[in-house]
Amino acid sequence: MIGRILREKGLTLACAESITGGLISDRITDIPGSSKYFKGSIVCYSVQAKIDLLSIPEPLIRERGVICPEVAARMAEGVRERMGSDIGLSTTGLAGPEGSEGKPVGTVFVGLSASNSTLVKALSLKGERRAIKEAACEAALDLLLSFLEERL
Repeated sequence: MIGRILREKGLTLACAESITGGLISDRITDIPGSSKYFKGSIVCYSVQAKIDLLSIPEPLIRERGVICPEVAARMAEGVRERMGSDIGLSTTGLAGPEGSEGKPVGTVFVGLSASNSTLVKALSLKGERRAIKEAACEAALDLLLSFLEERL
């Protein structure tokens, strides 16, 4: 469904994945012909990768940490700009097994950036590491589909 809408509207997508580690890109590229609308992905798992590849400001990370709505928004905006796509989709969060930055396991933020808006969805997911990663992937794809159906 996502691919069909992107193709029909002539839109392109790029992803910046942290917690999902490439799962979103894998799901998108499982569809034949996805190269027509999928520009690519940056798996920016480390803090330094977020700074270097997506231009996330270090002061923002020092102040808020990497697991926050502002970083999710900046990741989506950064990948959209870096890859020259119409839409940027991002994920950042904590899959466990231990908490970090004073946040519990399952804290996830999904970002979406288009030329006229940036959205962030906060999630509190439950389960083991793999289940949290898969649920974050699904939530990101759901956010993208809702955006495509409702806003464009």
